[in-house]
Amino acid sequence: MRVPERETRLEAEEYLAAPPDAFGDIEVVDGLVVYNMAQSELHDLVVRRLAAALENARPAEGPCFRVSSDVAVRFADAASSSADRRLNVRYPDIIVRDCDPYDVNTVRDHIQLVVEVTSEATVEIDTTAKRLQYAAAGVPGYLVIHFDKDWARISEIEEYRLDWSGRRYVAHAVHRRALILDEPLRLTATFEDLQRP
Repeated sequence: MRVPERETRLEAEEYLAAPPDAFGDIEVVDGLVVYNMAQSELHDLVVRRLAAALENARPAEGPCFRVSSDVAVRFADAASSSADRRLNVRYPDIIVRDCDPYDVNTVRDHIQLVVEVTSEATVEIDTTAKRLQYAAAGVPGYLVIHFDKDWARISEIEEYRLDWSGRRYVAHAVHRRALILDEPLRLTATFEDLQRP
């Protein structure tokens, strides 16, 4: 992600009053508009393949889950006296949520799993700021997909789960050849299946 040369800020009311695609490919961090960078073909491929695998893993009976990619999620407003320094909106690569109706303001309370696929431009944010933000929102699971030093193949997938406090992630597993999940969905997906051209 990159910050524009001229600082652009948004208030919650302005963001919520506009159509969903009014601001283009952005995220909002404490009111500051942050423009997302175009991602690599491999990044896109991994997001699509994993989203499809999660979609196919949904149970025929039992809890209802929805899988979405790049959908706006409003997180808790920052504590600021200035309205243009409060809004926090992210577009996670993948979310798995329950089937309650979507609302940008409340969807965070229904997310069971967030997945971020790192890139050279986002690896620091995905592993620090987003991890803290998703945990603080009480999202039970967080996956971070890492690539090798050449950004050509998946090297590992870190799996985090909330600790006893329900506000902080702890490492649950590091997957090295295949992603094996048991919650919120049962899924086994090899790295080769996720990245094969």
